[in-house]
Amino acid sequence: MIYAGLTGWGDHDDLYTGITNKKDKLVTYSSHFPIVELDATYYAIQRTSTIEKWCSETPKQFRFVVKAHQFMTGHSDYREYYDSIKDVFSAFRDMLRPMAAAGKLGFVLLQFPPWFDCNHKNIRYIKYAKTQLEPYKVAVEFRNSTWFQPDYKEETLSFLYNNNMIHSICDEPQAGIGSIPFVNRVTDQTAFIRMHGRNVHGWTQKDRSSEEWRNVRYLYDYNKSELEWLKRQVEILSHKTKDTFIVFNNNSGGHAANNAMDFLKLMGIQYEGLSPRQLRLF
Repeated sequence: MIYAGLTGWGDHDDLYTGITNKKDKLVTYSSHFPIVELDATYYAIQRTSTIEKWCSETPKQFRFVVKAHQFMTGHSDYREYYDSIKDVFSAFRDMLRPMAAAGKLGFVLLQFPPWFDCNHKNIRYIKYAKTQLEPYKVAVEFRNSTWFQPDYKEETLSFLYNNNMIHSICDEPQAGIGSIPFVNRVTDQTAFIRMHGRNVHGWTQKDRSSEEWRNVRYLYDYNKSELEWLKRQVEILSHKTKDTFIVFNNNSGGHAANNAMDFLKLMGIQYEGLSPRQLRLF
């Protein structure tokens, strides 16, 4: 199966033109797509009641790709809030239990920062993180090109395969060491592709404020030929995997939803078992 969706459900205005209550966004989102990347968990470990609510608002076949908390991937320091990194993982695992029990957990995404380069210390940490997240499935995304330099590319893929982790395949701007190439290889029966856009001028922060950077980093609209290219890549993967998850993250300008829908049309995919669409008078 090929599953396409978006990162988060809050900011895709094109999906919600007929909605008057923002609390209905997830229900409406799940009438269009069968998966979502849950990025709220990167910023905060959510309450059990919140996770249960999200599960109850989505259809039976719906799946969440859950982004690991920023403390778990080294984007920020846990020590002001937790006694140990082990405690962070424990709280995160506890958060996932109701989602796993509902059968709606796809896998956990460990997205590491641009300064997380290929070295022995970081390899050991990935193994540790994977162990701490058991029994849940884990995908790993790098943002540092050293992992895919010629000397290490095959070893990186073998490392993920041997440790039963999903390789996060990324389409993103090629902007030096802080980005990775599109490596259309799988290390698990599940393939995972994240479409970040190709805005090379916005990929690095430079002298921008955090707000300015958010507004340009994923500012990109995939054209038809680029979506046809993606279709060919997915068809290659479909011969090697059981499931392929594709998430469009190019939403600084609100393009992700339409790009995902255009891609599904190219693939000839129409999902069954989604949430029913709300009827509109006009």
